[in-house]
Amino acid sequence: MTDITALDSTSELVAAVDLGSNSFHMIICQVTDGQIKVIDRLKEMVRLASGLNEKNIINEDTQQRALACLKRFGQRIENFSATRVRIVGTNTLRMAKNSAEFLAKAEAALGYSIHIISGIEEARLIYQGVANSLQTNANRRLVMDIGGGSTEYIIGTHIQSSKKESLNMGCVTISQRFFKAGIIETQQFKKAVIFVKRHLNAHKKQFNYVHWDEAIGASGSIRAVCKILIAHQWCQNDITLEGLEKFKQHALNCKHVSQLNFLGLDEERLPVIMGGFVILYTTFKVLGIQSMSVSDGALREGLIYDYLGRLANRDVRSETVKSLALHYHTDNGQANLIKQTIARLVKQVEPFLGEHVTVMAQYLMWAAELHEIGRNIAHSQYHKHGAYVIKHGDLSGFSQKNQTLLSLLVLNHRRKISLKKLKALSKPWDTQALYMIVILRLAVILQRNRSSTAVPDFEMTLNKTTLCLIFPEQWLDNAPLTHADLQQEADYLKPAGITLSVS
Repeated sequence: MTDITALDSTSELVAAVDLGSNSFHMIICQVTDGQIKVIDRLKEMVRLASGLNEKNIINEDTQQRALACLKRFGQRIENFSATRVRIVGTNTLRMAKNSAEFLAKAEAALGYSIHIISGIEEARLIYQGVANSLQTNANRRLVMDIGGGSTEYIIGTHIQSSKKESLNMGCVTISQRFFKAGIIETQQFKKAVIFVKRHLNAHKKQFNYVHWDEAIGASGSIRAVCKILIAHQWCQNDITLEGLEKFKQHALNCKHVSQLNFLGLDEERLPVIMGGFVILYTTFKVLGIQSMSVSDGALREGLIYDYLGRLANRDVRSETVKSLALHYHTDNGQANLIKQTIARLVKQVEPFLGEHVTVMAQYLMWAAELHEIGRNIAHSQYHKHGAYVIKHGDLSGFSQKNQTLLSLLVLNHRRKISLKKLKALSKPWDTQALYMIVILRLAVILQRNRSSTAVPDFEMTLNKTTLCLIFPEQWLDNAPLTHADLQQEADYLKPAGITLSVS
């Protein structure tokens, strides 16, 4: 279980929202004296994936259905501080070409920022939700989650995941592809099984039964199947392969999902039950699973525990940054010198940076650690190589927005500033990121000598368009390289509308 006793003893409410491809979920928890208590849950079957056409565009009807749901969610959390709310989007929002357009409307409906996460990050958070929700002595766990558009497989020990994979197949997409209009045919069932096998076979070696002691399911589809098996007495408590075979036999005797008449099956899940079942059934076969328990914890619970970890100074993002810097053999000493200089710069201009200063400083520290990772690829244009790795890598703890911001800091820490890319960032970073970049660039320039004694005491002032650096008398005369670098920097900053003066 995650240790959150490091948090203060005051009671607070935190919320997590999961914009899944099948359902939208919200969970609200009260945190008191290190204890988490769920006080409210909201869930609506939006079926976002069903509104995705062949061109990966979410149609208008589906958007309106989703926005109506989000307005209801938004009312429930309208008085929450933005720092106490985490909202993530998954597979469909990763795939949709009009995702940005929809997200703008979705954020307006909710009143909070939405972050799209990668499949691997989704898998990590799902495991966190399961691991912190179960009391089990298993040394190694396989966790499986069937979403509307993707299925995640994770192996981990206690609260630490070690292997993670996200496959593009879900209960909505499989149902739409192989059980159109709810029609059940034996031949289509076989084709669906082959489709799932084809996706899963590439990962069979690392996820089969020899690598774990216990299998756990963590999605609505898996819970629905388990409920049906128990209601029909096809299993006792856990899902078994024998029970799934009986489910299959019953389903294939029907011609349409409306004829299934499963006990315990919610009507709203009926259109996607066959897609979810095929994924679960085939996974049992391919990975050699004999039984699977079911967890109430999933992605949204994982978001809560991940958030609490950040409050208790166990931010997985910082661990990810350190791991990436180590992998690319960066100069840790130089990174620390730049971080020290950033801290001095931020402290002097903190009043101007305003309410986001803490988050800005955090990203600047991460950028300092990673700004030279591209050197391990090629010295020429190394800032571009580093930015690419950060933007497109699977970075645990980071959403797509997070990675884009960090990537642009690294990209723009030298040479010309890409103003067009900065303006495309979401608020408030579309304006604030420029000042972050200026601070990072100055720290890199001032630490070019890679020496702890290279930078004297200095003063810095910053307003919207003017930046002033004041050094001790005659210091610039004795540091001609730094003086030249700062003069060049003044030219780089002009297109951004910032005037740099040095004295």
